[in-house]
Order: sequence, then C-alpha cells, then structure tokens
Amino acid sequence: MDAYDIIVIGGGAAGLMAAGFAARSGVRVLVLEKMDYPARKLGITGKGRCNLTNTAGHAEFLKRFGNGAGFLRPSLESFDNRSLMDFFSGIGIELVAERGGRVFPADARAPRVSRALRAWCEAGGARIVCDSPVTEICTENGRVTRVRCGQRSLSARAVIVATGGASYPLTGSTGDGYLWSAALGHTIVPVRPALIGLETRESRLCACDGLSVRNCRARLVVNGRERAEEFGELQLMRYGLSGPVILTLSGMAVDALLARKKVQVSIDLKPSLSREKLEARLKRDISSRGAERLGSLLRGLLPRELVGVCCTQAGLKPGSPSAGLKERERARLLDWLKNFTHTVSGHRPLDEAIITAGGVSLAEVDPHTMESQLVRGLYFAGEILDLQADTGGYNLQAAFSTGRAAGRAAAKA
Repeated sequence: MDAYDIIVIGGGAAGLMAAGFAARSGVRVLVLEKMDYPARKLGITGKGRCNLTNTAGHAEFLKRFGNGAGFLRPSLESFDNRSLMDFFSGIGIELVAERGGRVFPADARAPRVSRALRAWCEAGGARIVCDSPVTEICTENGRVTRVRCGQRSLSARAVIVATGGASYPLTGSTGDGYLWSAALGHTIVPVRPALIGLETRESRLCACDGLSVRNCRARLVVNGRERAEEFGELQLMRYGLSGPVILTLSGMAVDALLARKKVQVSIDLKPSLSREKLEARLKRDISSRGAERLGSLLRGLLPRELVGVCCTQAGLKPGSPSAGLKERERARLLDWLKNFTHTVSGHRPLDEAIITAGGVSLAEVDPHTMESQLVRGLYFAGEILDLQADTGGYNLQAAFSTGRAAGRAAAKA
C-alpha cells in the first residue's frame, strides 16, 4: 500500500493551493485528479480570462458571501485578496484590476494561470497524478486512514476533499465529493445552480441572443415584493436573461423558484433618468423630430434590436409619425422603459452554472482549519463547501483561501 501524509482529492484551484502549501511544510503530498490534466475549470473561468479575485475591501468582500461570511472570515483574514495577488505575482502572473474591482491576468489567458499554479505546486514537492478517479474515502475509529483509487489503496493520515461542485461536469466537477461526504456522515445542503442564466416567458418575444444592455438596473421581485437590486450589464438571450447583474440575482431567484414563488425581473433601461426627466427628454425629441417614424426615434433610446420588442409590448406602432404619439401611449412607453418586466419560468441546467450553491454544511467544518468536526483527518476546501458569493472573483478567492487553510492545517496535524 502506497503511503502519504496527505492526499488531496481534486486538482482544481482549491486542491492545488492546498497541496502546494502542505508540501512546503515538508510532508508527502499526493494530488489525485480524475481528469487528464488538473485545473480544467480554472482554465476556462471568466470566459477564458480567469477572474482570480476582487479588489473589494475586507468588509465588502465578506458581505458578498451572505450567511457564509462568518465561516470564511478566518481563512480570508489569513490569506486575503492582496495576499493572493502577491502570490500570483510571485509565480510570474502579472495582474490587472478592471471595472468592478475584478482582477485578471494581464494577458487575459486563464490556461497560463492553471499551468503556473500546477508548476508551483509540483515545485513545492507535491505529486500530481491524473486520470485517477477516487472511489472511496476509508476511515477507522472516526479517523481517515486511506483512499481507494481504482484497484489501488493509498494510505494517508489526512485527506483534503477539493472536488468542486456539480457544474461544468466536463471539467471533472461531477459532485462525487458530496457522495463521499454524505457517506461519512456529513450533511449536504441541497445542491442547486448559482450564477446561472434565467429562463423567462418573454424570451420568445425578444428574439435576441447575446444582446448586451449596459448601464441598466435590474430588480428581483418575488411574490410582488422587491428582494434585491443590481446595476450594470445584462444580456438578453434566446432563453431569457443572463449577464453580470442577472448572475448576481440568480441565486435568490433559483431559491424562490424552488419554493414555488412567483419570480420576476424588472429592468430599468434608463436608471440615470427619473421618469419625469425621461418624459421631458422624450417630449423634446418628439418636438424636434416629430416627422420621423417612432421606430427611428426610439433608436436614440434603445438598441436597435429592442425597438420592435418595445413597440409590441407597449402597444405602439413603430411606423407611425412620432408627433402622433398620444399621451396614454407615451405613458405606456415610459412604463416599458422604466419597467421592462420578465417573468422567470426557470433556470438554465446545473451543468451551465458558474458555481454550485449548497454542499457540505459549514456547521460541521472548523472555519480555521477546514477540518471535519465529524471525522478526524478529513478536510474540505473550495466549492464543495456550502459557501458561495456573487460573480466578480469572490468565489475563486474563497477557493484559494480555504485551500491554503486546509493544506497548512493538515500538514501540522
């Protein structure tokens, strides 16, 4: 039987970080990766650009994790966004901060980040073995003893589970870790998609696929009550809505759908103008361009692809002269511009989710060490935990911070 001090299951962001820091403590570390090479998901994250973290201040950073903020605090305080940026600079990845504080590699190449992290991990002494799917974590007397991998049985005094969630299964995140954790007695908070596109009833009217709408405000309305609001960019898709502001709202939307509540997204396409100022602008435009067709006039307010949608839903005739717009028609137009409403009928499949919500209950994991409170020598890191945040680099930071905490603690145990 091959023997190691620590076995890390999963060679993603959290797993490689855990293995690298553990190995640098002088212990024998083995990373078991089920795919043909590690960090596949890291290599495609951020649309291939790899949004590693965010420059947000400490309080704002934690706020993004909602109820999970208290759990994340110790590992984030020990290894925060500044520490992570210094880390990547130290292994040759130059970084830049963009709009919203999102931090990317300067060359915008996620695969290079994956390769650099793997090289750093191996340089520290960790061994990475690919094409090695784990089938079981074994225990004796409440303590981890070994891992089964195919026909092999590998002993270890500590096992770090960093298998990710259940989204993007082609990268290796197939939810295996939930099954092992449950078998060892851990509570698994129901797994569901997060940071996911929303399907809407109105999608058939828009006939848009990938149309970006910037500088808008989206409100999430559940059973008639506003639950959240985000400002920024969204995308109108063939199935409904996506883009940064929608992804941020999607977690609450999915939970509300699961509770069989009515979910709507109300979009203010002109949030910088009050209704009164928007009406004044519209009147000025009509006064100076009254002979133009309404559809032409509206192109000064909307993307071309939305003009027809606007006229259909507001009951207007795009081919009629703008000067002929009646007061009640103008009111309907203003209503639409300030309250472009979509009724959410569902969400995209779990395998399209950027991250997975749910996972191993935080109540059963030590937030300082990431060690299980049920099984000695068992540690967790990254997305397998019931810990998720908004889009913007926050979730990868959590993976790196919890991975480092788990690796260092396991090496000292």
